[in-house]
Amino acid sequence: MWEARAAEGRGAELLAWARARELPVEPLRRETFRAPGDRVLVLTWWETPDGLDAELPELPEPDPALISRPVHRWRFESVG
Repeated sequence: MWEARAAEGRGAELLAWARARELPVEPLRRETFRAPGDRVLVLTWWETPDGLDAELPELPEPDPALISRPVHRWRFESVG
């Protein structure tokens, strides 16, 4: 999971930036969301035998002028 908060008034630009980023390997599934406060969230689904320890491509940090704080990244593993 990749989540960033846009700099003031730049939410649409951050959303466009995130949607345009390609990963070197295509995930099983990828969804992009927006939320109040000019936040952008990108969820990717991967299938790997290494679980949370797998080396997987991730979206990079955008230009610092585009965001109001560093990007947050979390990994989750399905348990159901």
